[in-house]
Amino acid sequence: MVGELVAAGVSVASVGLVYVMAGARVVKQYERGVVLRLGRLRSEVRGPGFTMVVPFVDRLRKVNMQIVTMPVPAQDGITRDNVTVRVDAVIYFKVIDAADAVIQVEDYRFAVSQMAQTSLRSIIGKSDLDDLLSNREKLNQGLELMIDSPAIGWGVQIDRVEIKDVSLPETMKRSMARQAEADRERRARVINADAELQASKKLAEAAGVMSEQPAALQLRLLQTVVAVAAEKNSTLVLPFPVELLRFLERAQQPVAPAPEQAPPAVQQPVQEQPPSLDASLDPDAEGSKTRQD
Repeated sequence: MVGELVAAGVSVASVGLVYVMAGARVVKQYERGVVLRLGRLRSEVRGPGFTMVVPFVDRLRKVNMQIVTMPVPAQDGITRDNVTVRVDAVIYFKVIDAADAVIQVEDYRFAVSQMAQTSLRSIIGKSDLDDLLSNREKLNQGLELMIDSPAIGWGVQIDRVEIKDVSLPETMKRSMARQAEADRERRARVINADAELQASKKLAEAAGVMSEQPAALQLRLLQTVVAVAAEKNSTLVLPFPVELLRFLERAQQPVAPAPEQAPPAVQQPVQEQPPSLDASLDPDAEGSKTRQD
C-alpha cells in the first residue's frame, strides 16, 4: 500500500514538473510578452523575466521592443521637374505597444516596409531635383510624417527616416557638370574683371602721384631693375626714358638771371599812298617798273 502511494506521488510530481516545464516562459529584457488565451487577448502584457502560461491553452507572443533599422529598397521615380531618379532610404522605428503590434497588423515589419516604399515614391513625385540633392532634411521630415501617421495605429513609432542616395542618369550628371563648370568660369571672370578695375584705379592714382613728383618715376625704375635682377638673368635690358635725360640736362644747366624787359616801342602805322592815275595809264612807266624789278 505504501509503495502504491509512493508511486502515485512520484507520478503526480512528474506530471506537475512536466506541466510547469510546459508552461514556463522567459521574456528577455528587450521583449514584451502578449498572451492569447484560447485566441482571446489577455489585457496583461508580460514583462521581462520568468512567467507562466497555461499549457495548451495560452499562447505567448514575444515582441521585440528595440529600435529596428530597416533599409528601404531603391525606388525609381520622376520628379516634379521631369527628371528620372532612383532613390533609396533607411528607416528607424520601434514598437511602443506590443498588443497593437500583434493584434492590429499581421506583420508590422512588412507593413512598415511597404508603407515606406510607397511614401518614398510619393515624396519623389512631389519634389524637385534640387530639393532631393540639397534639401534632404525637409524631405526626411515629410517622409517621416507620411509613414508615422498609419504606423501609430499599429503600435509602431517611426523614430527617423533618412534618404541615403539619389542616383541620376549619366546624361543628367554630364549636364550638371557642364553647368557647374560654366558657373565657376563665370565667377572667375567676374572676379578677374573686378581685380582689373581695382588695379586700374590704383594705377591711375599712382600715375597722378608720379606726375606731381618726377623723381618718383626714377625710383620706380630702380625698383623694377631690382625685381628683374632677382630672377638671376644673364642679360639685363635697362630702359632709359628720354624724360630722365631731359630732367638731368635741366638740372646741370646754370640758372641765368632773367633780363629786364623794356617796354615795347610803339610803331606808327605807315600809310600807303595810292598810285597816281597818270602812272596807271602810262605803259612806259609800267614797263620801266617791271625792268626795275
